[in-house]
Amino acid sequence: MKKILIVEDSQSERELTALYLQNHNYQVISASNADDGMELAAKEQPDAIVTDITMEGINGFEFCRLLKVYPDTEKIPVIACTARDRDLDRMWGEKQGIDFYITKPYSQAELITAIESATAKKS
Repeated sequence: MKKILIVEDSQSERELTALYLQNHNYQVISASNADDGMELAAKEQPDAIVTDITMEGINGFEFCRLLKVYPDTEKIPVIACTARDRDLDRMWGEKQGIDFYITKPYSQAELITAIESATAKKS
């Protein structure tokens, strides 16, 4: 069973994303901020990370950049799920190492497709 880390500051978004993933037999771990997400990513070594971009403190772009600096987390695929849908945001996300960028509101199918594609690239 693949393990997915959700990093999202909105509890309702975290719960919805977790539900979508659990419906497809993923093991889910979650954090409400990037600091806790970094700790969980290093400790749990998830198969992929789903993160919001707009969060208090360290935002999703900075979080992804940090993940890609450390050998323990640099290869973990990152899927951004965000309301930020400008081309500039997508381009900046790609430069930070985000593997897939989907915008809210997203469907369960969009999320699962992104995770399956990201984890297939990792293999």
